[in-house]
Amino acid sequence: MSGFRSALLVHGGGGGGWEWSLWRDVLASASMQVSAPDLQPTINGVAATRLGDYQRQVDRLLKALPRPRVVMGASLGGLLALRSAAHADSLVLVNPLPPSPWHRDLTARMWPDLVPWRRNARLASTRQALPDADEASALFAFRHWRDESGAVLREAYGGVPVERPACRMLFVVSQRDEDVPVTIAQTMAADWGSEVLQTLSTSHAGPLLGRHAAGIAAQTVEWLNKEREPG
Repeated sequence: MSGFRSALLVHGGGGGGWEWSLWRDVLASASMQVSAPDLQPTINGVAATRLGDYQRQVDRLLKALPRPRVVMGASLGGLLALRSAAHADSLVLVNPLPPSPWHRDLTARMWPDLVPWRRNARLASTRQALPDADEASALFAFRHWRDESGAVLREAYGGVPVERPACRMLFVVSQRDEDVPVTIAQTMAADWGSEVLQTLSTSHAGPLLGRHAAGIAAQTVEWLNKEREPG
């Protein structure tokens, strides 16, 4: 059982709440109310969606959950969770896209208005992106990737200013990450005096979808429990 009553789990770009299925089970077994929604594009479509459109959804969903509550975010969801931290009692960031000034260490990329991750999805490339996932997890991910807004990614990669959250936070970091260099999260954590859970995962989404995902979630619950201990 956890001292936290609820958790909001925020997925990354091109994904959905399904990314958190292994974590959701672990958190629910700790008697937490868990919400892992799919962030929705605007009525004008994915290409017209902006970072603020996702941010408003995260803020609204988080504030609706009972306290004490934790917000967890992975990749793009990590940046969104970080920006909502004022409404949370704790924060967990899984290989997050960094705010400024740490965004300068990201590899520059060109994003079209509509990033066709669903249309261009291939099982072989999904397996390559998830070397630490089992066959069933890779197949499920391949079938559930979705297209993403290039404007959202351009804004995120361009550097979003965020103040250090007042709540305690945990960075969950992969051993290897070809999307967001692990040194970025490690540097952020050191600069902010935050704790780091260094995992054995060997990919960007590995902490959520890899073979060690359930164990990483359990370690995160232990960290949350420790945080709630008196004294």
